[in-house]
Amino acid sequence: MEKIFEKLGIFYLGRDLDTESLEPTENPTLVKSKIFTTHAAIIGMTGSGKTGLGIDILEEAAIDNIPVIAIDPKGDMGNLCLAFDDLKPEDFLPWVEEDAQQKGVEPMEYAKKTAEAWKKGIGSFDQTTERIRRFKEHDVTIYTPGSSGGVPVSVLASLDIPGSSILDDPDTFASAINSTVASLLSLVSIEADPLESREFILIAQIVKRAWLEEAPLDMGTLIAQIITPPFSKIGVLPLESFYPPSDRFKLASKFNNVLASPTFENWLEGDPLDIGALMYDAGQKSKISIFSIAHLSDQERMFFVTLLLNKILGWMRRQSGTGRLRALVYMDEIYGYFPPTKNPPSKEPMMLMLKQARAFGVGMVLSTQNPVDLDYKGLSNIGTWFIGRLQTKQDISKVIEGLSGKIEGTLSKDRIEKLIASLPKRVFFLKSAHIEQVRLFRTRWVLSYLKGPLKKRDISILMAAKKRGAATTGEEKPQKRESAAALSSRPILSPSIPQRFEPALQAGGTYYPTLAAKGRVRFFNAARGIDIGEEVCRVHELDERTETLRWDEAEPCEENFERAPKKPREDTAFAPLPPAVANAKSLKPFARAFADWLYDEKRLELYRCKALKAESRPGETLESFKERLVDMLEEKKSAETEKLQERYAKKLETLHHRYQRALHRLEKEKQDVQQKTTSSLIDAGLAVFGALFGGKRSVASKVGQALKGGKSLLKERSDVARAEERLAAVEEKIEAMKEELEERLDALEEKYILDNYSVETFFIKPRKSDIDVEKTILLWRWNP
Repeated sequence: MEKIFEKLGIFYLGRDLDTESLEPTENPTLVKSKIFTTHAAIIGMTGSGKTGLGIDILEEAAIDNIPVIAIDPKGDMGNLCLAFDDLKPEDFLPWVEEDAQQKGVEPMEYAKKTAEAWKKGIGSFDQTTERIRRFKEHDVTIYTPGSSGGVPVSVLASLDIPGSSILDDPDTFASAINSTVASLLSLVSIEADPLESREFILIAQIVKRAWLEEAPLDMGTLIAQIITPPFSKIGVLPLESFYPPSDRFKLASKFNNVLASPTFENWLEGDPLDIGALMYDAGQKSKISIFSIAHLSDQERMFFVTLLLNKILGWMRRQSGTGRLRALVYMDEIYGYFPPTKNPPSKEPMMLMLKQARAFGVGMVLSTQNPVDLDYKGLSNIGTWFIGRLQTKQDISKVIEGLSGKIEGTLSKDRIEKLIASLPKRVFFLKSAHIEQVRLFRTRWVLSYLKGPLKKRDISILMAAKKRGAATTGEEKPQKRESAAALSSRPILSPSIPQRFEPALQAGGTYYPTLAAKGRVRFFNAARGIDIGEEVCRVHELDERTETLRWDEAEPCEENFERAPKKPREDTAFAPLPPAVANAKSLKPFARAFADWLYDEKRLELYRCKALKAESRPGETLESFKERLVDMLEEKKSAETEKLQERYAKKLETLHHRYQRALHRLEKEKQDVQQKTTSSLIDAGLAVFGALFGGKRSVASKVGQALKGGKSLLKERSDVARAEERLAAVEEKIEAMKEELEERLDALEEKYILDNYSVETFFIKPRKSDIDVEKTILLWRWNP
């Protein structure tokens, strides 16, 4: 029968210890994955086993198909890549050679001992190599922002517009701006007050304006707009008075120095910070995405951690609510990121995560060895505490204070203080709002080999295949168009044809004609409560051979093309126009063709699962919809499981009562047999004695009593046999009832697998009256 810790929704963390003797018990330390939705803290001094416990939790999450994003300031979490399903010495050899040399041991011999230790350790906690294989089915990737050691990460997209869920919530929107601006200023070593700092206020206005206008914003654009902001006032004060140009240039120069630094080039290339892509692979297997930041400076760490937390917040708020654990965010050492008095940029998004993430099924696990340096007001939102050995009385008293009296009614405070001060390695004190009693437990043996902090070379070796794969699958950049058309001066067109000119960056070059159109498509369905619009912008390249415009061959373009200058640079040549445009009196025919294309082409793609009576929301991806279906199935399964368990619990309780009565009856019958046996022996003895020394009458009487007692004894023994049969029958019913419950629970597991429910695609088509072409412009693009 399947081990209980292999059940879905159960995390196996170790084995309970007796709180007095600290000796192991037979009870495995099991917690429901659901408890992590109210977050967890791991606290303990160096050497207490925090890293091992953290890896235990992340391994269990992967086995349960729960995605993980881990922030790794020390380099320890990369050990999750060192799981070897066959536990062969050859697998361990590359990772133990350095230790073997330091200890003066032959590397292969050391590898054999390590492999044997791991095999024995895993087995000592009733685990098998099959668990390692299940864990290894999930991708583990080490990302190294600002470095090419692991998989690089691009932060250029990190200033992109947040989702509508953040834009529509004033408090969250303000928080996102504040933390983003603070993190940017931390890059140039500026600690800014949001109410007093000119730097903070200026950049906050730039970011806010860009986000509200849905304008693209990257580091280069930010530097340009610091020098020439797209507004003339800050509040009611003129910009030039509030922040003179010379001072703005100094601020822009600081950012430019960072951007121009050779080391910062590594921040501009790599995978985007797409949280959804970091969660699951194409097959919907959960991923463990580790962000190793040990190589970064303090300013760079703060910058990246803040951006990452804001990205997670934005992704989280686009998800539907759920009661199950949807994802884990783990940070291996939060010292400096969540202090009790200061307010670094990372603190605000971390506080929002602790307060809001529960509703979306996102749990945080925070680890530290410095409890006095944490904001305990924020950590009061944490429902589960894992506390290892602490050294100082200050640390211990701060932890007890942080528990806010939750320990009362279980262990005494004095006993807990003594335990915390003397806990052995890998032993933790567990207190959770979801668990009635305080528990002590020893962490289970990890499935992954704990090499210790990974160096850049180690990470590079582990991630080499992933980086090669990314390089070979990268798309080629489109080549610039080379036109053979003869160049001429600016053509004379009808004044009713609007024209715009892409800015020319230098003298010379050529303007090439394109036709740009911007339209809006409305999708309306009253029954489904859908009324949304989609902006569509397309640009169609033109040359002298163009006869008709096929908008299906046009390319997407930026929506702000109509803001381009109305006048061209004088020293620039023009490529010829096709006759269809050159001789046109207006662009209305092209606008009508664009409207027809929008009507024929645009559809609102949605997904539905008829069996669950569920449909996707506009803009919801298939993956997100399936995640929501999984949540629905989990909730249905949980509800049915609880009902089933309650129903069987009542039946089992009745059978247990019957068992107790049958057991009591059996014990009584056995006592009766014992009494009858003793009485029969006495009667038989008296009969023999009477035969030797008594008269005939006395002998007959004694013999009669002995025979009568023997018959009674036989009857009592038969009563015992029947009582044993009744007890055995009840035991069989109990076992049968348990097996029946297990079978029905297994059937529920099978019933509520997403693969059993078909998901189909359907479309909502716009009405012709819902197509609006807002702009059609002859857009001249400049090439040097």
